[in-house]
Amino acid sequence: MNTNVSITQQALEMDSGEKRLHELGYKQELRREMTLFKTLAITFSSVAVFSGTPLYGPSLRYAGPASLIWGWVVVTFFTWFVGLALAEICSSFPTTGSLYFWAAHLAGPKWGPFASWCCAWLETIGVVSGMGAQAYSGAQALQMIILLSTGTNKGGGYFAPRSVFLAIYMGLIIIWAVLNTFALNLIAFLDIISIWWQVIGGMVVIIMLPIVAQPTKPASYVFTHFETSPESTGIQSKPYAIILSVLLSSYSLYGYDTAAHLTEETKGADRTGPIAILSSIGIVTLFGWAYYIALTFSIHDLNYLYDVNNETAGALVPAQILYDAFHGRFNNSAGAIVFLCIIWVSYFFCGLSVTTSAARVVYALSRDRGIPFSPIWRRVHPKRKVPTNAVWFCAAISIILGLPILKLDVVFTAIISISTIGWVGGYAVPIFARLVMAEENFKPGPFYLGKARRPICLVAFLWICYTCSTFLLPTTYPLQWKTFNYAPIALAVALTLIMLWWFLDARKWFKGPVRDFEKQDGDI
Repeated sequence: MNTNVSITQQALEMDSGEKRLHELGYKQELRREMTLFKTLAITFSSVAVFSGTPLYGPSLRYAGPASLIWGWVVVTFFTWFVGLALAEICSSFPTTGSLYFWAAHLAGPKWGPFASWCCAWLETIGVVSGMGAQAYSGAQALQMIILLSTGTNKGGGYFAPRSVFLAIYMGLIIIWAVLNTFALNLIAFLDIISIWWQVIGGMVVIIMLPIVAQPTKPASYVFTHFETSPESTGIQSKPYAIILSVLLSSYSLYGYDTAAHLTEETKGADRTGPIAILSSIGIVTLFGWAYYIALTFSIHDLNYLYDVNNETAGALVPAQILYDAFHGRFNNSAGAIVFLCIIWVSYFFCGLSVTTSAARVVYALSRDRGIPFSPIWRRVHPKRKVPTNAVWFCAAISIILGLPILKLDVVFTAIISISTIGWVGGYAVPIFARLVMAEENFKPGPFYLGKARRPICLVAFLWICYTCSTFLLPTTYPLQWKTFNYAPIALAVALTLIMLWWFLDARKWFKGPVRDFEKQDGDI
């Protein structure tokens, strides 16, 4: 009798997210101590206000400021559909495996294993290459900081060559991996600093830059000027140019599923997960749009921004905008360096959070035996309760992805294309499964879309398909080896191998998420 009472009290005291985890057949292995704010901090850091900075210059050149600025609004509109669809599923399935776990359960017993397999590998490709994207951005920002600090490109400043650039790239990834081997509370603490850094730093840049950059461009230029540059991009088609100009927005507005990867470490995850997803979208859309508007108002000479003989060697357009603003006003570049440091620290925090997310994806897939040498990658540090081996696995793959930096000029384009297609493409599988499944088979969580789920999921799925297709397009013409976007070839090879593995072997043994114990009657 007393035993039954004790079990009942324990069930009542159990966290709602942990209770749902048990219903789904998993035991609590990771330490559940994250609050809503900590989860939001890590999630927001994964999205980041300044993440699209390296793409600002190319996007501006494709079709001018109006296409870039209003493209952000269009992408934001459709991003909300994706966010709402994922938030509903997260509320029902608060597990670290998130996307591929959702795909397995929503697709049903017949198609679940295949859906889970596809989603798991898309997600893994996306988040691991996402580490590389942030490392490249961070290395480029640091390259500009060093250049301006040592005298500018015109004044004999030090412009880091490819080998040094690669060393910075690798160093950032190693630092993120080291920090992620400590308890998650350390990452959460750093990301709490990150959210305030990005909000306050973002406000400083957004408000101060146009003030310093006087005179600024007129509003008519920022919001209505359309201009293509076929002589430099090789792209004659205006619709094609507009599509490419919106890549900045598409790249900047994903990563909010990080909240889902942390649900097994978050209190009340069936509620806090959806809130963190939607809140991060809301914050970054507002601050991100304001940031790109501020940059565009502050342009002095558009053509000079791309001149390889300018103060920043034409390597990073926003860095030149900052330099022109501060040097034109105060005759020195100190303010530009400070603003670049704000952006660089943002990249650092973003990469740290993406590493956290990537390690959880690899850990969850290894727990379900879906990756070679799974017993190694699923090991959790006995004291810190973090998947240390998974962290270093992700770091190693990200470093390998960056090795072409030594020879090719389009490494960043390729890495962000691979990351976006993998990461965002992974969203499509559970959303499509949710779209077509019978409603009576779905056990809703506290966040539930009800009858709105079908149109929301349909719009979200179609938007994801469009987004992924745009990142496969060539970004310059004529096609040359040094400027060729090799992402389609890299993805084709990787996905072909993954599908061959499935049809030749994995389909015989991979059944999707592996339960630690049997689910209770009536549970999904």
